[in-house]
Amino acid sequence: MARQQERARRTRAAIIRSAAVEFGKSGYAAASLNRILEGSRATKGAMYFHFDSKEDLARAVLETAVERYRTSAERWLARADLGPLDTLHGMVDEIALRLEHDIIVQAEYRLIIEPDFYRDVQAGGGRILGRATRVLVVRAIEHGQLRLDADPDRFTRTLTAALAGQRYMVDLAAGSVDLRSRFREALEVVIESMATPEWTEKFRVNGWRATARLEELGLVL
Repeated sequence: MARQQERARRTRAAIIRSAAVEFGKSGYAAASLNRILEGSRATKGAMYFHFDSKEDLARAVLETAVERYRTSAERWLARADLGPLDTLHGMVDEIALRLEHDIIVQAEYRLIIEPDFYRDVQAGGGRILGRATRVLVVRAIEHGQLRLDADPDRFTRTLTAALAGQRYMVDLAAGSVDLRSRFREALEVVIESMATPEWTEKFRVNGWRATARLEELGLVL
């Protein structure tokens, strides 16, 4: 029984991964179930055992992406060896890394701009990133890294909008721009507008203490 369950889990994961590749390349409307099956090496029966329709499959991709955002956010929020702003930088850097290399997260970005999935934006990875960002901004104020009059909601809105814009601009540049450096730049501009002089002085000497590493993400590349 355990062996059958593990085989079913792997089959389902393979179908989701293949669907993410197809949705990422073709979008939702033009995505082909036959190409998804070919990429997953699963049978049609296996696919319809796990998923009722193409929409059901797309939502499974979205849910998997959200779980990856949640995993990233929770891991960084749990870091006790870093200050709040270094933690925020590490988390933002990891999201950029995922957007560059994680086909599931890439597919989520493609799907949520499709008319069929506009409403999923409110429950997507961006919402998780926003919530985690706000937590870290509050911590940064408490730790004296951001000014006491810094507004956590204003910081969060501005940063998340800037990151989304940078992601869009990278697409327009056809991959010739480094997303991680653009995310870092956006983060630094927002932080500098609200940081205390003490934090700014230390940052100019030490720079960032945390960055994401591809090998830590557990991706199948």
